[in-house]
Amino acid sequence: VQLQASGGGFVQAGGSLRLSCTPSDHTFATYVMGWFRQTPGKGREFVGAIAWRDDSTDYADSVKGRFTLSRDNAKDTVYLQMNSLKPEDTAVYFCAVRWGPILARSATQYPYWGQGTQVTVSS
Repeated sequence: VQLQASGGGFVQAGGSLRLSCTPSDHTFATYVMGWFRQTPGKGREFVGAIAWRDDSTDYADSVKGRFTLSRDNAKDTVYLQMNSLKPEDTAVYFCAVRWGPILARSATQYPYWGQGTQVTVSS
């Protein structure tokens, strides 16, 4: 599965960005797309996950209420809408895919990863 992520950039605190990710393989109806972020010297932190089959979602407490995952069925694309951004949201953001219905929070449970996209939030 190839994943193409895009949409990162530079924004001031309080601003918004929308990331997108499109998987190349849609033959399996039951899979989950997770989003993670990473800063230098740290591991990948769970941000959120969405189930392809029923659009159920899970979010990290640090982004709940500010970030929203959605899926465009026609475009086979998942969007991560990030509002009220904070400087601590600055990181490289990754999308990843795993088979099965579980909205996993551990990066080790996702075998397929896209390239990261940088998000920088200035204070």
